[in-house]
Amino acid sequence: MSNAPVPVKVARRWPIVSGAVAVLLVLLLGAIVVLRERGLPFGVDTEWMNEMAEHRSPFWDVPSLVMNSLGGGVIAVFVVPLVTIAALLVFRRPWAALYFTIAIIVSAGLVQVLKTVIGRPRPEDILVVSDYGSFPSGHSANAATLAVTLGIVFVRVWIWVAGSVYTVLMMVSRTYLGAHWLTDTIGGLLLGAGVAVLLWAPFAARLYAERARPHPPLWHRTGAER
Repeated sequence: MSNAPVPVKVARRWPIVSGAVAVLLVLLLGAIVVLRERGLPFGVDTEWMNEMAEHRSPFWDVPSLVMNSLGGGVIAVFVVPLVTIAALLVFRRPWAALYFTIAIIVSAGLVQVLKTVIGRPRPEDILVVSDYGSFPSGHSANAATLAVTLGIVFVRVWIWVAGSVYTVLMMVSRTYLGAHWLTDTIGGLLLGAGVAVLLWAPFAARLYAERARPHPPLWHRTGAER
């Protein structure tokens, strides 16, 4: 196992400060939503929603509904997390698997708490069935948490790019379907990314050491290892 020291700035200060700022911004935005009469949308929300409604068509319905399934329900809650955890364990990244698991659970839990406390009504022109509370977007938070945790674990540019594209598409699809206001998706993005970065701090040294050593998959073990 490599004993290479983890950079102090990466291990502690940067993730704590930036993650905390992101979460505080979500709480601030949520407080503003609560203070507005009945959680009314902002001007940017209505303008964006009108723009999305004007571009609705069967062609765009299909990918939006696919994103709806990927970001919620059984696929998002069980399939994607379990597949990701299994893959990390197969490639001998137990700390990465634990970090990912905790981040996904904490992110989803905070989303449900904020939805209940804030109680923002969803847009009226909604095309899918959704639960109570519009702020923040659970689909967007889940996508952001997934993107940031995998980006931190694997440190690959293409993973960051793919994760960013996936998160943005998720945010757009939620507003296209009328399931959320634009600011709901921004809140979800900040919350999901903030939680992933905050939880990086206590795991940073372990993740760095784990990444520094070779990780052949389980089926590449030598006879002696078995």
